[in-house]
Amino acid sequence: MLSFEQLNLIEPILEAVKAEGYTNPTPIQEQSIPVLLDGKDLLGCAQTGTGKTAAFAIPILQLLYNKKSSHNGIKSLILTPTRELAIQIDESFGAYGKKTGLSHSVIFGGVSQVPQVSMLRRGVDILIATPGRLLDLMQQGYIKLNQLEIFVLDEADRMLDMGFIHDVKKVIAKLPAKRQTLFFSATMPPEIGQLANSILNNPVKVEITPVSSTAEKIEQSVYYVDKSNKKLLLAHLLQDAGIKTALVFTRTKHGADKVVKDLLKLGEKAAAIHGNKSQNARQKALTDFKTGALRILVATDIAARGIDVDQLSHVFNYELPNIAETYVHRIGRTGRAGASGIAISFCDGEEKAYLKDIQKLIAQSIPEVKEHPWVLTFAEEKASKQNSGSVKGGGGGFRDRRNGNNSGERRSFRGGDPRRHSTAPAGRSRRES
Repeated sequence: MLSFEQLNLIEPILEAVKAEGYTNPTPIQEQSIPVLLDGKDLLGCAQTGTGKTAAFAIPILQLLYNKKSSHNGIKSLILTPTRELAIQIDESFGAYGKKTGLSHSVIFGGVSQVPQVSMLRRGVDILIATPGRLLDLMQQGYIKLNQLEIFVLDEADRMLDMGFIHDVKKVIAKLPAKRQTLFFSATMPPEIGQLANSILNNPVKVEITPVSSTAEKIEQSVYYVDKSNKKLLLAHLLQDAGIKTALVFTRTKHGADKVVKDLLKLGEKAAAIHGNKSQNARQKALTDFKTGALRILVATDIAARGIDVDQLSHVFNYELPNIAETYVHRIGRTGRAGASGIAISFCDGEEKAYLKDIQKLIAQSIPEVKEHPWVLTFAEEKASKQNSGSVKGGGGGFRDRRNGNNSGERRSFRGGDPRRHSTAPAGRSRRES
């Protein structure tokens, strides 16, 4: 295994990397850094959690430090889809480049442009930006990219998903022809492949952890549960004191808000993060989650792409995604940088097809937890529909394993690994919503 010292990094960056506690590069860092230091274009296919940001931030810092360009224009542009990811990348440049003297800053929409314009007027070497605000400030004449040396397009597939691909093309049209280009995408649909071919010059391709694979140290499980009982099951599982932090995924913004509302009623510390939240609210929720002031963060997929939390122990798929690849990105939020993690999914009758697609993509069957208070068996669901003519996803097709009394008490799980799927001891009363 290589060390960072063997990657021919300059001393100011090596010291910063050591200060961050890094000793050995991840596979994408090991393969990408030498290529980029040679000035070549790069096509990187890597999912989240692989160390991608450092793979491009470190060589960019070294290239600009060694070149010592005299001009005051923007030397490197990193274009990324979400505000959260932009802020995170900016923090990484600050950490790795603190001894280089290079300036860096971030711009995104949803906040006043005044401080951003003031920063741009002072001059910045490395700019991290989201497409909308970048184009806006370019059109106003505050940003010129004619002296750009290095361009990074990050999370290209997410740009496509979010409808930013036309904005991205407008930005690319303003870039100088002579530049080094770095292109990163977790998946490579045809339109993204065409875009890569159009902007890269004889690139070196680096492919790490294909989307169909999942981190080996992530323990996956699925709970079959009726839709109406998901909030009860989530509260039940969260009684486990071993869950220090949990990221809960929903498909919609409304769904995220509803889950938070239910959790708050139970006295849990939870907040939602999605596109309808203000920038300040999103950043506060993310900061509180990272510092441990918030135990549970509920997120939609678009908002969560920029979430990078060390030691995140649990990811809950409260609602399964309708795109199988999204499942891989979700559970990749835990088990990062070699750590272990747990991914728990809830599946109701309407989500069976999603689960089937996910298991086909990852080429494995996700283990079912059969002992819990609100287990749904699909055989019973089918029989129930045939006998009663109930609609799809109705509440009649589940076996309720709760105690037969009205005390509201929950039973602890029987069987299985108590460290993974334990709940509060038998007899602990449930806080009613």
